[in-house]
Amino acid sequence: MKLLRLGILPWIAGAALGAPSYLATPGHWIELWPEGVAGRRPGGPAEVIVADGRLAHVRTPKLRAFLPPAGTACGTAVVFCPGGGYIRLPAQEAEGDFERWLNHLGLAVFDLTYRFGDDGPDAPLRDVLRAIRLVRAHADEYGVKADRIGVMGASAGGHVAALASCYFDDPAGRTGAALDAVRARPDFAVMLYPVITMQGPYVHKGSRGGLLGPNPSLEAIQRYSMELHVTKDTCPTWLISTQADQSVPMENSLFYYAALRRAGVPAELHLFEKGPHGFRFTDGLGPTSDWPARCEDWLRFHGWLPAGP
Repeated sequence: MKLLRLGILPWIAGAALGAPSYLATPGHWIELWPEGVAGRRPGGPAEVIVADGRLAHVRTPKLRAFLPPAGTACGTAVVFCPGGGYIRLPAQEAEGDFERWLNHLGLAVFDLTYRFGDDGPDAPLRDVLRAIRLVRAHADEYGVKADRIGVMGASAGGHVAALASCYFDDPAGRTGAALDAVRARPDFAVMLYPVITMQGPYVHKGSRGGLLGPNPSLEAIQRYSMELHVTKDTCPTWLISTQADQSVPMENSLFYYAALRRAGVPAELHLFEKGPHGFRFTDGLGPTSDWPARCEDWLRFHGWLPAGP
C-alpha cells in the first residue's frame, strides 16, 4: 500500500488541477503523520487484515481522498470516519457507497483510517483533528473552501466525529507540529447511528471496550461520553437513528441531540422505526430509506451544498 506524504509531493506545488484524478486512483493514500505517528506506543500489536477482510490494530493512520469529477465540485469537503466498534475498519481498497454518494453531490471525501485504543484512548481524537487540519491547510489544492470542511461518521465513527465536534481545541489534539496552528473545528457534522455515550444502559459495550479497555475508570467513561461535552461552540450537527437498531440504541442520538439543543447548537435529528444497525443505503425500509435526501436538504439549507433549482 503506497502512502503519500502530504506537503512533500511534487504534485502539491502548482499542480492543484491535476490532483483530483491522481488522488482518486485506487491504492494511493495520504499519510497523516509523516513526521512520526503522535502518541504511538512501542511494541503494540501488528496491523492486520482479519477474517472479515477488515483492518485491525491500526498502526499507521492515513487518509484516502475521493474527489468529485472535474467541474462538479461544490467546494465542501468531508472527513469520513467509518464504523467498526473501535476494533476494526474497512480496508478501504475501493470507493464505497458513502464516497460515491458524496462525490455525486460535489463533495470531496477524505476517508480516515484512524487508530483505536492500542495507542491510548486519545489516539482517535489526535487522528481526526490532524485529518481536519491537514485538509484545511491544503484546501486550495483540493478545490475546497477552508470554512466548509465537515466530519461524517457512522457507528463508532460517529463517536470519532463527536470527538472532533466537541474536543477540537483539546490539548490532546496538539502535538507541537506546525499544523497545530490550523483550525481543527469541523464546520458541520453528520452522524449515522452514532456511538455517543460510554455510560449507563445504552452504552455500546464493544466500542467502549475497544477504546477504553475492559476496566475503564469513571474519569475515562465521563471524558468519552460525548453528550457531556457539547458546548455552544460545537458544530451544527445532523443525526439519524432507528428503533430497530439492536447494536447502538437510538438513545445515543437522543442524548447528543438534547445536549446540542441545550447548548443552542443548530441540529437536526431523524428517528425512524425501521432499519438495522448499519443500514446505510438499504432500500425497502420505508421512510428510513429516504435519509440521504433529508441529509442533502439540511446541507443545502446551511449552504454546504448549492441551493437547488
